[in-house]
Amino acid sequence: MHWPPLIYHSCYSELQLPDRHRYPIGKYCALYQALLAAGVPLDCFVEPTSATQAELALVHDTLYIEALCSGQLDAKAIRRIGFPWSEFLINRSLRSVGGTIQTAQLALQHGLALHLSGGYHHAFAGEGSGFCLFNDLAVAARVLQQQGVDKILIFDCDVHQGDGSALIFADDPNIITASLHGEKNFPARKQQSDWDLALPNGCTDAPYLEAVQQSLDYLLALHQPDLVLYDAGVDIHQQDDLGLLSVSTQGILARDSCVINRCHELKIPLAAVIGGGYQRDLVALTAVHLQLFKAAFASRQLPIDIQT
Repeated sequence: MHWPPLIYHSCYSELQLPDRHRYPIGKYCALYQALLAAGVPLDCFVEPTSATQAELALVHDTLYIEALCSGQLDAKAIRRIGFPWSEFLINRSLRSVGGTIQTAQLALQHGLALHLSGGYHHAFAGEGSGFCLFNDLAVAARVLQQQGVDKILIFDCDVHQGDGSALIFADDPNIITASLHGEKNFPARKQQSDWDLALPNGCTDAPYLEAVQQSLDYLLALHQPDLVLYDAGVDIHQQDDLGLLSVSTQGILARDSCVINRCHELKIPLAAVIGGGYQRDLVALTAVHLQLFKAAFASRQLPIDIQT
């Protein structure tokens, strides 16, 4: 049996946030515990190292990196990010970026790897936004590009447009940005990805899945990427507090199965991150995030049944 590597660090959920903060920080640990309880072997999990300053600088402005890491970023910029600054916040973010880099590297070796974090696609080269300090997808793409991967597709299915990724790679024909997102959702000002599909409020399973399948097939055929970075955000869910779409849990499983199976059929390595999901009910939110792993294990015919 060949289990896909699962990248996780306990610090992902250890960040202390104010009471009633909008970000469900406990979901990472809850997801890890749920996978263990379902019978996923402990040795499948890989503890990531932190991204280096040199790796961050492949995408982010040096002055921004230094100001953010040293706590010197101004209050307005910190408010735009949405987290109170702390040294632990920086260390957690560096570890998560490092996790996505390792997920991409392991995907090249194993065909599939999944990160129990990641998808911080609102971070731009010189500023953070929307709970995103550093753009892990962009940094991973640049690192892998430097390591010889020719063409990379960032296939972003989070309900919020991957605006940071779009702008960062606007002039790079070898890193293709694709975003399937809610038309009326954050960010108010959209950037231009290589492929944007804005979905109406209340979009349900059938039109959503048709959009995903047609977009993916078109992009894979046109660009023939050597690696796909997949943001499997679940804030498209009908119960998500910030989503505005109406996709069911079964619809999310079908989406994740579509992406994973298509890349597997074409022998394209796939690195997945869990992306956004904002239900306050942590048990319900974890169940939705588990669909990515359910789809991954089914694609490899692994003997595990995740009940959600």
